Amino acid sequence: MAGDVRDRMVEGAMKLLAQRGLQATSFAEVLAATGAPRGSLYHHFPGGKDQLVAAAVDRAGAVLTDAMAPVAGAPAEAVVERFLAIWRAVLTRSQCEAGCAVLAVTVATDSPDLLSHATAVFRAWRERLADLLQQGGLSPEQARALAMMLIASAEGAVVLSRADHSLEPFEAVAQQLMAHVRR
Repeated sequence: MAGDVRDRMVEGAMKLLAQRGLQATSFAEVLAATGAPRGSLYHHFPGGKDQLVAAAVDRAGAVLTDAMAPVAGAPAEAVVERFLAIWRAVLTRSQCEAGCAVLAVTVATDSPDLLSHATAVFRAWRERLADLLQQGGLSPEQARALAMMLIASAEGAVVLSRADHSLEPFEAVAQQLMAHVRR
């Protein structure tokens, strides 16, 4: 049961980071969102908020990586479609009010450790996407370049869609990315 409480707290922190950002995600809000008992904070996260945020960043990283598993060995076009579908679902489910927990931490932290955590997640995403794209028929150089472009473009498109409260910016970027991979 203790693991369940910790998992709920990490999941709750990940969602709050994606919706509200780093500064607006407090222990109190995580407790309220997850129903976790107050005493569980320092039991599960003796390192404080940074330890909880690091765990949430890791979870966000794993969620995306795991969600890409079904396209292993598929053509590059299917890899790109899947990646875009994941971010489209985030925007749709949240009515364009949630984005990327990893990005939220990256742009707001002054902690070298948290920045390093976020960097590791982005690097893992790039490596996984590049591997999938290479399996899908791209050269290693093309795969690495497209992986970087996918992440940067999707993250930017998510930000624009959140600002506009509309899927339109995301869909415009997605259309361009799909056209690029089809060439």
